[in-house]
Amino acid sequence: QGFSSLADALDAFPDARFNIDIKSAAAIAPTVAAIREARAVDRVLIGSFSPERRLAVVRQLPGVATSISSRGAVAAVAVARAPGGRATVRRILRDVQAVQFPLSMLRMSTLTPRTIAAFHDAGVEIHAWTVNDEATMVRLLDLGVDGLVTDRADLAMAVLAARS
Repeated sequence: QGFSSLADALDAFPDARFNIDIKSAAAIAPTVAAIREARAVDRVLIGSFSPERRLAVVRQLPGVATSISSRGAVAAVAVARAPGGRATVRRILRDVQAVQFPLSMLRMSTLTPRTIAAFHDAGVEIHAWTVNDEATMVRLLDLGVDGLVTDRADLAMAVLAARS
């Protein structure tokens, strides 16, 4: 069954965690309202390609988890790939709880042992998207990725069940 709104989904799944991507400025107010009404600040993570949209929501929801926007993610990956960049990575990521990105950006591999170690050292989770094949899911989990964004929840559940 589909849901007509974020409020409906938050209400229907009171124990679920939600990864919310703010796609437009018009989504800011209703997203904030739905999260507040559901008292769901502690179970959502706010992200957006737009730092302005992401920060507009984060400022209105004290304590909400957030992931870095794409510009910050590109900078963090570039610095993390360089020797001695961990202090700078920590500074770039100081106000976020997660980084979320694809396997590569601007022809740079994002999820290498070095970048994963630098992000974990900065105290953030790493979420990879969009991962739709079992072999890549296993490889990324083995590397230490904390979360997978996928269109194939059936495969992800099977991979996780096999690992437990």
